[in-house]
Amino acid sequence: MEKAFKLDFENDKVGSLYVNCCGCSQTESLHSFGPASKPHYLIHYVLSGKGIFRFHDKEYRLEAGYGFLIQPNELAFYQADEKEPWSYLWVGFGGSRAGEYLNSMGLSGRHPIFSCERDQELYSIVRDMMEHNTFGVADDLRRNGQLGVFLSILAQSAGVVAKDEEDKGNQYVKKAVSFIQSNYCNPIKVTDVADYVCINRSYLYTLFQNYLGMSPQQFLTTFRITKARELLDSTSYPIESIALSCGYRDALVFTKAFHAMKGMSPSQYRKQSHRESSREQLQEVEHLIAQLLQSQEKI
Repeated sequence: MEKAFKLDFENDKVGSLYVNCCGCSQTESLHSFGPASKPHYLIHYVLSGKGIFRFHDKEYRLEAGYGFLIQPNELAFYQADEKEPWSYLWVGFGGSRAGEYLNSMGLSGRHPIFSCERDQELYSIVRDMMEHNTFGVADDLRRNGQLGVFLSILAQSAGVVAKDEEDKGNQYVKKAVSFIQSNYCNPIKVTDVADYVCINRSYLYTLFQNYLGMSPQQFLTTFRITKARELLDSTSYPIESIALSCGYRDALVFTKAFHAMKGMSPSQYRKQSHRESSREQLQEVEHLIAQLLQSQEKI
């Protein structure tokens, strides 16, 4: 038997994120669910006691402070412990961006288990959803807003269990590289990159060395100088403007960084690039003339 307080909400199922159902349960010994599926995402969080969760041919033994994700239309089974049956809360949800948010948090069918120490906050959110249970637009907006807060807490504090360190490290590096690619034109520093991916600078340094063979600072500088070369090749912008466009407030600092990497100043590079471009154009003209002469000889 199970003592459960639950609510299922009518929903047009249109939008980026919306609540389908929620509830709290105090289970009896060996109470179980499944194997069965649900048409939406379902997150359970254990408040007390113990139990097991089976998903994709794997079994996880869980206790208070842990939770699990069930994906839509996927068979899952969970059962309360015989001696210490668990109590838990749950939230079912869907939306066009639900899967994207979960993947960003590191939760998936491969890694469905997480830990979180903010149990009182999660419980309060679910209780608030249940208290605002009318069909009206005000309560609908409130529930969906609370779902965003619920997932935000998990994203901030949840640790994904049994997720390979290599997978996590790769994810951090990808996010850091993406941040640099989008913000190289701003005067960002490595500390800004580390803060964005929510890890300390020394760990970010280690990950970049392991995955890219260079430090975060080297990658940032290399990316900026590469973009500067493109501007030097394709525009007649002043050196000062190119420096600002690539995140350097000081043109002298930019020139020193460029020289250290390319062995010449930005102005020298531009002149050489133009000479090489002119030489290539001359070679193309000479080639066309040679072809023309050959064709005339055959006439």
